[in-house]
Amino acid sequence: MKVGLTYDLRDEYRGLDLDEEDLAEFDSPQTIEALEKTLRSLGYETERIGHGRNLVKLLAEGRRWDLVFNIAEGLYGYGREALIPALLEAYGMAYTFSDPLTLSVALHKGLSKRLVRDLGLPTPDFLVVENEAEAAAVALPFPLFAKPVAEGTGKGVNSSSKIGDRGQLLEVCGRLLRRYRQPVLVETFLPGREFTVGILGTGAEAEVLGILEVVLRTEAEAEVYSFVNKEKCEDLVDYLLVDDEQAHLAAKTALAAYRGLGCRDGGRVDLRADARGQPSFMEINPLAGLHPTHSDLPILGSLVGVEYQELIDRIVRSALKRSNNHQVRC
Repeated sequence: MKVGLTYDLRDEYRGLDLDEEDLAEFDSPQTIEALEKTLRSLGYETERIGHGRNLVKLLAEGRRWDLVFNIAEGLYGYGREALIPALLEAYGMAYTFSDPLTLSVALHKGLSKRLVRDLGLPTPDFLVVENEAEAAAVALPFPLFAKPVAEGTGKGVNSSSKIGDRGQLLEVCGRLLRRYRQPVLVETFLPGREFTVGILGTGAEAEVLGILEVVLRTEAEAEVYSFVNKEKCEDLVDYLLVDDEQAHLAAKTALAAYRGLGCRDGGRVDLRADARGQPSFMEINPLAGLHPTHSDLPILGSLVGVEYQELIDRIVRSALKRSNNHQVRC
């Protein structure tokens, strides 16, 4: 069976006048090498496809694969993660992870939180701010938390993201609007424990892989799982495997959100507890990072005894099982 690999390498975008934060969601060569080596060890023939433009070229040339293992983040717009799955669906080709609709909704944190709220799941009160006038009109009580509405890997999040007054709110929102050229999510700050829940599978067969508590060390940026803290997680963050009542409540909420948003094969849900200890949905990542030692999902897998090869195997098996079903036609 031939498996194509679609991905975005940081090095391939360095000539586009992008800084390291702009490139943060793209992969390192080590991730692709580990993924390809693992797929081959599982008995699959692999071919590196790369980013979306390469996929378009190869599809036009008539190239096909039995399955595409897709971890491409894309570059522009709310549909950037949906581009490759949409192209593959146009050609009737099977691929790993979620479909274009789920990827687009999950990337836009405001839309995903609206749907999660409609599912009856806890998520902090929020507003999506389109401009500085809307920032001035925010009526939520302080402290608040602000971040770009459609970024990942902690982009746009730092120690100033926790907001204590109106002046700071206007300053932070203005800076984020200018820097990221997209709306800003403003939500109630949650002061409790932070969890990330790993999930594997699809639909009724989806199950929790494990629950990590994210604990910031004293030298980390305080109170926020920021871009710097994520990029330097080996030095600034402790990931603790947890199994207490609050953690299980977080896992229950995470699994309901994962299923409700239609995620497939594998992913991660991030939650934080409010002042009463209620874990609340923050965001969902249906294209979780897969660096063997740096990304949260593989770290979690190793802590619960699911090593990297088994993790990739379970993702592929989930995708292959789905591909045997008939495609939904609207």
